[in-house]
Amino acid sequence: MTKVYCIGCGLVTPVGNTPAEVLAAVRAGKTAFRQYEGWPEPYYASLLDRSGFEGPSFFDHIVLQAAQAAVQEAGIDASSARVGLVLSTIKANIDKIDSEDVSLAAAAETLAKSLGVTTAPVVVSNACISGLAALLQGVRMIRSGEFDHVIVAGAEVQSRFIVTGFQSLKALSLNPCKPFDADREGLNVGEASAAIVLSAHADRPSWEIVDGAVRNDANHISGPSRTGEGSYNALRYVLEGVKADELAFVNVHGTATRYNDQMEAIALNRAGLQDVPVNALKGIFGHTMGAAGILESIVSMQACDAGIVLPTQGFSRMGVEPAVNVSAQERKTDKQAFVKLLSGFGGVNGALLFRKGGAR
Repeated sequence: MTKVYCIGCGLVTPVGNTPAEVLAAVRAGKTAFRQYEGWPEPYYASLLDRSGFEGPSFFDHIVLQAAQAAVQEAGIDASSARVGLVLSTIKANIDKIDSEDVSLAAAAETLAKSLGVTTAPVVVSNACISGLAALLQGVRMIRSGEFDHVIVAGAEVQSRFIVTGFQSLKALSLNPCKPFDADREGLNVGEASAAIVLSAHADRPSWEIVDGAVRNDANHISGPSRTGEGSYNALRYVLEGVKADELAFVNVHGTATRYNDQMEAIALNRAGLQDVPVNALKGIFGHTMGAAGILESIVSMQACDAGIVLPTQGFSRMGVEPAVNVSAQERKTDKQAFVKLLSGFGGVNGALLFRKGGAR
């Protein structure tokens, strides 16, 4: 089976715009959270700075910025007929629904044109696992033999539509979120964009996406399975032939909602991962939705390269049963593999296995 490597990364976040800057911010516990008013209630969020921006679409601006950075690092010709593009987003330009075409296809076409991509772009919009599913789509495109490289970009900007939707579910916290903590109250929303260039070739030791899986348990339109069925089955697939002690950590979804964190703990225990360090990044970035799977994978690769397991911002006291090995403080690791885990509305669940590999 063709190996697929991550050869370029790009980020736009409220705490930094390069992987190195963002990793330093996470290690320092730096966030951009604050309370915002309106829509119609106050909400706590980590939003990007729009000061000085005058373009027609902030979404298009930030996703292009991340994708360009990834392409530049990868050193590829985006116009090649062997280069594909996948866009991950849930709502894209939904904030402009009253004035223009806000279809996800239109956003993907705009990004492709701006990057000079000549192949037809693919859109992945699959609730909170969109970024993970987009990376898996990119892997499959390369393994099909049709592409040498695939640019996978994800972004989300917050809007009244998104915030009021979460408010109607009573899912938002007016305080900093606390993944897996006994006193967790709900999630915080966030904004970011992130991009990874996937390739069948690497000229230096690079992170490889070994395998991935999406498993749907269709438990409920918004509530996760009480037995972690979909998440467990995704984990079971990607960990076939892999021992738990080979993993540096599992980077979980970790939204800090009551039922999500509990479900993930059950799935991790069922998969035999209860002793593997677990961390969540929502306490730094908030829930960035279409960007989350890509953003959190990049930060996890950076952390492993630095030989560390990042802490879970906001966690202090175990709040799930059965317990998992939540990383409350930064730890050292010499392991070169990790799992990225995500879950979302409609009972969708996904897992990716990353491993550091040699040049090829």
